[in-house]
Amino acid sequence: MKIERKQSVVLVPCPYQGHLTPMLQLGSILYSQGFSVIVAHTQYNAPNYSNYPQFVFHSMDDGFQVIDISFPSLENLYSMNENCKVHLRDYLVTMMEEVGNELACIVYDNVMFFVNDVATQLKVPTIVLSTFSAAFTHSMITIFPQPEKYFPFEDSQLLDPLPDLHPLRYKDVPFFVINNTVPEAALEFHRAICDIGSSVATIWNTMQDLESSMLLRLQEHYKVPFFPIGSFHKMVPLASSTSLLEEDNSCIEWLDRQAPNSVLYVSLGSLATIDDKELIETAWGLANSEQPFLWVIRPGSISGFQCAEALPDGFEEMIGERGRIVKWAPQKQVLAHPAIGGFYTHCGWNSMLESISEQVPMICRPIIADQLVNARYLTQIYKVGIELEVIERTVIEKTIMKLMLSEEGKDVKKRVVDMKQNIVAAMQIGGTSQKNLKDLIDFISVLPSRLPPPTPVVGAIMSSNHTSSKCIRES
Repeated sequence: MKIERKQSVVLVPCPYQGHLTPMLQLGSILYSQGFSVIVAHTQYNAPNYSNYPQFVFHSMDDGFQVIDISFPSLENLYSMNENCKVHLRDYLVTMMEEVGNELACIVYDNVMFFVNDVATQLKVPTIVLSTFSAAFTHSMITIFPQPEKYFPFEDSQLLDPLPDLHPLRYKDVPFFVINNTVPEAALEFHRAICDIGSSVATIWNTMQDLESSMLLRLQEHYKVPFFPIGSFHKMVPLASSTSLLEEDNSCIEWLDRQAPNSVLYVSLGSLATIDDKELIETAWGLANSEQPFLWVIRPGSISGFQCAEALPDGFEEMIGERGRIVKWAPQKQVLAHPAIGGFYTHCGWNSMLESISEQVPMICRPIIADQLVNARYLTQIYKVGIELEVIERTVIEKTIMKLMLSEEGKDVKKRVVDMKQNIVAAMQIGGTSQKNLKDLIDFISVLPSRLPPPTPVVGAIMSSNHTSSKCIRES
């Protein structure tokens, strides 16, 4: 049955893989619910239009045609927000003048905070998409009022608990740390991405049952409806590739030849870099563990090297068929493969959700920002991961063997299997994510276009001055 599409939703993603993926997935979810979807994106890391023929795409001039922004600096992120402002405004004005085009709202990634200014001028309602965990956002807004309470700190405090932020330690501070403190510019930028401005609601790629306590605390802070409708990659009706890099699908054939639950998948994500020393220590840790492994070494991910040329001489010949090294892998397909028994991960939020959804336990090697918080929750709260305490070959070897072969590893595996069942329940008909999605669709459908945003009166998690049987409650 053909769906009549009367309302449009404009999506404004941040152009990095970990942000672009959930926004495109959200677009597919909204399209399946009857909305027309328009994606206003930067020229840098533009999505592949052919993967989403049902969407309308609009390219915004980001001003970065001759600048390398493969690893985002604060300066570049601020410039991107400034450069895109006029282009989005002009496009929206033209769009809103078209007869019969009803713009319901704009959904924007919280890193693209310029959108709130544009939408406020045009009196278009906005909704923020948080691509981070609720735990990460909570850690930031807890520190903002009194940063002097946390910084600077001494080297001797690295393993001490952060005040009011159990289970985090000083080494898990969710900001870029220099000389045991956080530069004011970094704090200001994170304040900007945590400020939802005049937005009327927030969408979360998380599950109500997974982060209920954190969502409640954040909702008390923001006082707008929250819609936790994750995990997006499982909620999307028909999955299309969101990858900005070419995926090496030949690794699936290699996995087909491996025993069930025998392979360690190693990937540190789409953005982070490591040095050649860590690459070599990781290589020897993998080799000495004698466990089969699939290792993603992304081009540009090794400082000073293009790809895997920093590996020890003869390494690939030595490991032979026991290991497979690729430049990029179809991660969701890999994690769903029965041969995968563990995931050596940077603990990005998308990777974490994908791993739990396929009941794959993790070795946690966080590198930056939210990864540090996610890793701590994985190992200390959810207990479905093992922390890699030191980047040294013997430690790496022992941690791999602990996860893949020991009784402790079996316990971790059992917990992640149980955790997956809770996630599956949330996404089934009648589950919390499905209920929250229905509430979100109802909420967007009644937003008056081109008018000042109203006081919200419905939603999966209500403002503190409203009551509803759908409110999240502490378990």
